[in-house]
Amino acid sequence: MKPIDLTHKFSIHTPGWVGYPSPKLSYFQRHATNGIVSQYLETPLHAGTHYDGEMHIISGGADIASVPIDQLCRPGVIVDISDEVEDWSVIKPHHITDRMEVQKGDILIYHTGYHRFFNGRPEEDEERYFLRHPGGDREFAEWVAEMQFAWTGFDCASGDHPMNTSIRYKRADAARAYEKKIGRSVDDEFPPEDIFVMHKVPFRAGVTHVENMGGDIEQALNRRCLIGAFPIPIEGGEASPCRVVAFLDE
Repeated sequence: MKPIDLTHKFSIHTPGWVGYPSPKLSYFQRHATNGIVSQYLETPLHAGTHYDGEMHIISGGADIASVPIDQLCRPGVIVDISDEVEDWSVIKPHHITDRMEVQKGDILIYHTGYHRFFNGRPEEDEERYFLRHPGGDREFAEWVAEMQFAWTGFDCASGDHPMNTSIRYKRADAARAYEKKIGRSVDDEFPPEDIFVMHKVPFRAGVTHVENMGGDIEQALNRRCLIGAFPIPIEGGEASPCRVVAFLDE
């Protein structure tokens, strides 16, 4: 098997989600102190490639330490939809099913191509990455829940369309640009009561997700393979940075 890393590198330049603080990495012991280096990392759990737990959305939901290892690591598909989506595209089930056969209980990863705008990538564009990426709507959220996926993952900032998150309020300029593009109001396209639907509907069905996937994902497109996500099993943790690996049969 050939392992393919689907994880972004992590640094002080790694952004948290919109409005979240940035990671801080510092030394508290240097080689000159006792002959060893020790460091201190302070970070939001929603920075870089990370696994969202049920607790992130559901009051009383399971924490990260409660996710079974056979849910984190199992067969799944990595589907390339990058030629079908652009800024602010709405992702629908057919974008997946037109490309590959998916089965109930799979891990589903979909590639939008937006990982190329993540911090540190050659085409870095933080505003485009966070404010204009494609995302799912209620139809897609309900399909994900119906398919009972082990978890889903994607190479953008959220499973939700950015205009169906709090970004529509935090960045009114982006909302105005979106309304100009589609010719109607954000509220008409995404009713306020449906905000974060790609979190709320699947998570309540036990289907959580990994955000900000990247790494060498383009080497594993349109493949069925063994996939593993490896978050820190934090008791009481609502999310965790994680490494994601696809294991390809050579």
